[in-house]
This record gives sequence, structure tokens and C-alpha cells, in this order.
Amino acid sequence: MKRLAFAVAMVLGLALVGCQKAPEKAADNATANATAKAPEEKTLVNGIDGGGFPPYAFVDKEGKTVGFDVEAIEWIGKKMGFKVKHQPVEWSAIIPALEAKKIDMICSGMSATAERAQRVNFSDPYYQVTQVLVVKGDSKATLEQMLTTNKKIGVQRGTVTAKYLEELSKKPGMKFKLVQYDSSDLSMQDLPVGRIDGSGMDNTIAKEVLKKDKNVKVVGTFDAPAENYGYAVRKDDAELLKKINDGLKLLMADPYWQELKKKYDVD
Repeated sequence: MKRLAFAVAMVLGLALVGCQKAPEKAADNATANATAKAPEEKTLVNGIDGGGFPPYAFVDKEGKTVGFDVEAIEWIGKKMGFKVKHQPVEWSAIIPALEAKKIDMICSGMSATAERAQRVNFSDPYYQVTQVLVVKGDSKATLEQMLTTNKKIGVQRGTVTAKYLEELSKKPGMKFKLVQYDSSDLSMQDLPVGRIDGSGMDNTIAKEVLKKDKNVKVVGTFDAPAENYGYAVRKDDAELLKKINDGLKLLMADPYWQELKKKYDVD
């Protein structure tokens, strides 16, 4: 009888322990399921001009990627559920990098030209630019003289300005030599020492150049159509394009948009 009573007690004890552990196990499973279902923010790579393009996207003295477009796309990412990593890429190779999926988007002051739109899809426009020629402050030459008297004009390769000047140089009466650089900064280093006589660029870049160097000036605006800036994505990435457009609309309606424009002196 004692052995039977002991056996019954053991069975009841094990059953009680099992009842006590079951809720704990159920709670653990619920926690694990909740964790597994929590969506993880995707990190997308934004390609920026490797030579720097202030005030839109550049690396500051502390090595941090900053700029109008940098902060804009980061704000959009937070609203639309993705993180952003910035990757400098040589500008002339930035669209091939996008097509090869080395980057996911280009948010770095890119003109949304018809030629580029054959290879990428652009977001809604958010800024308009023109093309200008920067010369030394003591230069007496007019824009027309700069283009017709065998002057050397620098430009960043792969840009809208470079394409325009290449086409312009082939027209009757045009006599200038085009010197291409990896960045506008490099061309501006050659201007004061006389290696070139002028440098063509977006008016947005010229605005930053004139802030840093009081010994240069804009001699004139090229007779070229104004260009819209837009963010670029791959042709097959309709989902990301929609997120960027939706986020851009939210941003432009938010007070932060005006704060960004003021911070980076973007008209």
C-alpha cells in the first residue's frame, strides 16, 4: 500500500509541475513569435557624387556625409520605413553602379534629363538649375568671348554641363577647348593658376564656389534649358520610387523642408 501511495503521489506531483511549466512555455513562445514578426527596417544604399557636391551631398571635415539631399532622403526613409547608407561613387559611373545594384538610388543633385530617364526612373522634381560659367574675378572677357577666342574651359565629366559644352563646341563659331575633371573642385583649383580660363557648372555649385572664393565670379548663364533635379532609382524598382515620391510630398509639406532649405541656402 505504501508503494502504491508513493507512486500515485509521484504521478500527481509530475502532473502539477507540468501544469505550472505550461504557461511559462506558452509565454516564451508568444514572446518569440512577436519578435519573429517584428519587421526589420531595410537599409538602402544612396549613391552620392564621389567628388562631393555641396550643398546637396558631400563629406565634411569630420568625415560625415551631409547635405540637403542627404538629410532629405534620411527624413523620407524614417517616414517610409527604410534606413539609408551613403556611398560615394565617381559621378560618370554612378548610373552604371545603380544598374549593377551596387547602390539602390541616387539622391545627390542629379538633373533629370531625358537621356538619363532612358536608363533610370526619376522622382518628382524638387529643384531647378541652370548652367553658368565661372571665371577669375579680374577677367574682362564676356561669356561670348570665352566661347569664341580659344579659351580653355573646365567642367566635371559626366555632368549635364559637360554634355552641353561638348555639343556647343561643335557648333559654328565656337572656339574653345574643353578640359574635363573628376570634380568641379579640381577645375576650380586650376582656374586661379591659369591652367584653364573658366569653369562651367550648375548655378547651385557656382553659388557654393562664390561663398568660398571671393576672387571668382559668374560671367554668364549658358543658353541651355533649365534642368530639374530628381532622385533616381532602377527602372524595375517601382515600389521604391513610390515610397520616395510619397515621402517627398510629405517632406515638402512639412516645416522641416523650409528648415533644410535655409540650413543649406537652397532657394
